[in-house]
Amino acid sequence: MDNDDWDDDDADDEEPTIPCPYCKREIHEESQRCPHCGSYISEEDAAPAIKPWWIIIGVLLVLAVIYIWLAG
Repeated sequence: MDNDDWDDDDADDEEPTIPCPYCKREIHEESQRCPHCGSYISEEDAAPAIKPWWIIIGVLLVLAVIYIWLAG
């Protein structure tokens, strides 16, 4: 097979890649999430964060103390 038969257009069909800002591995430019480390590329694409359980319990305890103080 000659080198003349080799098609240079195959290299142009690949999607452009960028390095992941967290793990530095190559990912597709349009990716919302890195398939290697699982991090979201932008904060807009990230899933909503769940508040830690201790914050919710702390707020409930403070509200209970205020209620008992006002009611008593």
